[in-house]
Amino acid sequence: MAVPTATDIPDEVQSWIGQKRYSEESEYSVERGYIMTSCASVANGNPLFWDEETARDTTQGWIAPPSMLAVWARPHYWSPGRTETKHPLQVHFDLKDQFELPEGIMTGNSLVFGTPARLGDRVHSWQVLRSVSEVKTVRLGRGRFWEIDVEYENDRGQHLGTESWTCLGYRTDG
Repeated sequence: MAVPTATDIPDEVQSWIGQKRYSEESEYSVERGYIMTSCASVANGNPLFWDEETARDTTQGWIAPPSMLAVWARPHYWSPGRTETKHPLQVHFDLKDQFELPEGIMTGNSLVFGTPARLGDRVHSWQVLRSVSEVKTVRLGRGRFWEIDVEYENDRGQHLGTESWTCLGYRTDG
């Protein structure tokens, strides 16, 4: 099937732009075991994440590394009783389906930090589609770029950060 042109963006997809979608609370709380495992996996020896006195003096208690923000909102691949697979960036998969673009890659990512996530926080997140490009031809094939923000806040309503993604949905067969 041919990739639609820019004027062929379905009304449904246009209605998603700028709207909060997939608002969810994390399946688990921010916890020290995950933090230590993550830091150990990349040899992050920052005393802020290992030494209680440093954490207390610097940030008034334990915080999670800011780079772990998305960890707290990512669904586990499997969970008891779940009947459908949950994707961490569902809007991306929805767009691939809407435009019949079977392939997809992330071409850019940035993260703006807010208040640090603290032990015990439950992270609430939602996705916002910011834009959809017209059809482009790139080395990988023909498709569209789209930009998606993921907003994060804790259970006290404090903004934890915004993760911005530039994605490409494409097909290699024309």
